[in-house]
Amino acid sequence: MRILAFPIILFSVLFVFQSQISHRKTPSPGYAYPLKEIEITSQRQVLTMMYMHEKAQKENGKTVLLLHGKNFTGAYWGEVMKKLLAQGYNVVAPDQIGFGESSLPENYQYSFQQLAKNTKELLDSLRIKKVVVLGHSMGGMLATRFALMYPESVSQLILENPIGLEDWKLMAPYTSVDDEYKKELGKTKETVKKYFMENYFHNEWKEEYNSLLASSTTTMGSADYSQTAWSMALTSDMVFNQPVLYEFSELKVPTVLIIGQKDRTAIGKDKVSKEKAAQMGNYPALGKATKEKIPNAVLIEMPDAGHIPHIEQAEFFMSHLLNALK
Repeated sequence: MRILAFPIILFSVLFVFQSQISHRKTPSPGYAYPLKEIEITSQRQVLTMMYMHEKAQKENGKTVLLLHGKNFTGAYWGEVMKKLLAQGYNVVAPDQIGFGESSLPENYQYSFQQLAKNTKELLDSLRIKKVVVLGHSMGGMLATRFALMYPESVSQLILENPIGLEDWKLMAPYTSVDDEYKKELGKTKETVKKYFMENYFHNEWKEEYNSLLASSTTTMGSADYSQTAWSMALTSDMVFNQPVLYEFSELKVPTVLIIGQKDRTAIGKDKVSKEKAAQMGNYPALGKATKEKIPNAVLIEMPDAGHIPHIEQAEFFMSHLLNALK
């Protein structure tokens, strides 16, 4: 029995270790700063959350938390991080569980509450008590939920073209996770580029968008892509079914909306008639309506930007952001 004990224990350890790293991918290019990691125990699993955390050479005492969108990772914040650091802000930019270089669990009950809790655990591990939260796209939904759950930890909330400003359940038919998974598996770099161009960049494509496309499609065609597609399907269900717009009036923190006026992003738009689709994702109207819901909110409109102002009009966006922070 003693002879067998060591191999059995070793096998068990290896099995547990393998189960924890089975969905980790080879490092993706495009991250401007080194990735760090924290292990969190969530839903009976040990998961790895990857993140960038950089401190300014001359710190101004403030930290900005950057929350990425659904079709992206923390990698696309690189230039924003660089400019914030130059202004004295420390920066934290995580890949949420289910995205990028973080764990992609096979079974996970995704909710904005859970992702917010994971993010708070990350901040606590770094001993960061208060942050400015900047959320883009789906990250705007998460940022809103984070501010609702942890108002004492948020000095300011900044929402860059957040999705979830309208309730798609009232506009488009539900798509099951299984069907979303099939849809994700059918994507190619060409179809993703087409989607980006039509929905995010108002039918214009610039060379600087290529790195964004590359980081968003890095696992396509690899053995890892099936799990990426499954995570995307699960989080699509979360986004569709967990709107935050009904709680905007409950926000207790200073809030700034930065809205690219050419954005027409809307989940489920491809499942309805052209007439109905034309009424969805009207960001000029949605931005104004959201400002009225959030107490004392400030609305900054960027007339020539689409869904990702911090990439499409980087300098203009940063001038607005820095003014909002001051």
